Amino acid sequence: MSRALEGLLVVDLTVEFWGSIGAALLADFGAEVVRIDPVLAPPRDEGDEPPGAWNGLAELAQRNKRSLALDLATGRGRELARALVAKADVVITDRPRRALADLGLDYASVAAARPDVIYARGSGFGSRGPDADLPALDEIAAARTGMMPILPQPGEPPVYPGHGQMYTSVMLAFGVLTALHHRRQTGEGQEVDTSLLAGNMYGASLDLQAYLAIGGERMLQPISRLDAGNPMSGTMYMSADGPWVTLTMPDTDRWWPLFAPLVDLEVADPRFDTHDKRCGSNRLEMMQVLEAAFRRRPAAHWRAMFQEHQLSADIIESYDFPIADPQVYRNRYLLALDDPSHGAQTMLGFPIFMSETPARLFRGAPCRGQHGAEVLHDVLGLSEDAVTALRADGVIG
Repeated sequence: MSRALEGLLVVDLTVEFWGSIGAALLADFGAEVVRIDPVLAPPRDEGDEPPGAWNGLAELAQRNKRSLALDLATGRGRELARALVAKADVVITDRPRRALADLGLDYASVAAARPDVIYARGSGFGSRGPDADLPALDEIAAARTGMMPILPQPGEPPVYPGHGQMYTSVMLAFGVLTALHHRRQTGEGQEVDTSLLAGNMYGASLDLQAYLAIGGERMLQPISRLDAGNPMSGTMYMSADGPWVTLTMPDTDRWWPLFAPLVDLEVADPRFDTHDKRCGSNRLEMMQVLEAAFRRRPAAHWRAMFQEHQLSADIIESYDFPIADPQVYRNRYLLALDDPSHGAQTMLGFPIFMSETPARLFRGAPCRGQHGAEVLHDVLGLSEDAVTALRADGVIG
């Protein structure tokens, strides 16, 4: 089976999880991604997996890649890195610009060696402006978007959503593919930048664009669960056994004839027989009635009723639900693996379906430097003796 990005050489200079995911998305669809790793292992963090354990985050971020371990503190290591990027169709990085310039791996240096290169960088706050060189920290970027204060219930501290960096990963890969399309038409390379700030703003786009259009102090403050404008849309109610029910039926007139009997109400109940009553004069009363109704039966009952009547509603689940859901395996959103060293494991799969050139897991995350000899031979044409000498000098791992 062919691969959509087969023949595309990508050099991965990322150091952060979200940046590495951007490169992994390209690898999943067949790009030849060569990751430049340090020769020595970085210091362990307190939350790291113990040595020898299954490292799910590394497997996800580095799968389908080859690893070349280079000592970039040495002149020969930097020369090899520069030679490699000069052969690359794409360079993808999330390193600070000053650090890249010091290594001779900034855009200007790389483009001088290969003018049609696509050079994609994930930054913290964009490539321009006074904050362009601030550290790329998702927590700080998220704090600037305005989303964190409105996520909790009133009186609770702001909530860090954590999803902005994943939007940035996808936008990094999308930027690469857009630039490649332009290169095929014109022969021009270019620099691509997306940022954690952009990812967090895009993740908040529904609320942020609504604020831009409407404004008002109300949109800057968290909203109580029982202060929603529509009892049947965007409102949550607890079931008898604890899980919460979420309703998404903004056009209440459409759904009311099916929904009302399920919650022990008459369709013609004079308190709620019009949309204006349900969402206006009797809104709070209806919320109280629904609150009591949903607490009378367990979550499984409500899900069965929603599915039977094809209502736009469901149960809010925790992470243990998708790992047992056949739907996610059927669509390869999760992959069940049989790792030769660690046995049965589960990892995130592929968020995009393509009928003729699907994403594939054809290589697990590499050990540091695992493919150094073959990369130096295949891409740079180095002999076995030259590679052996580099390894003896500590230039490669």
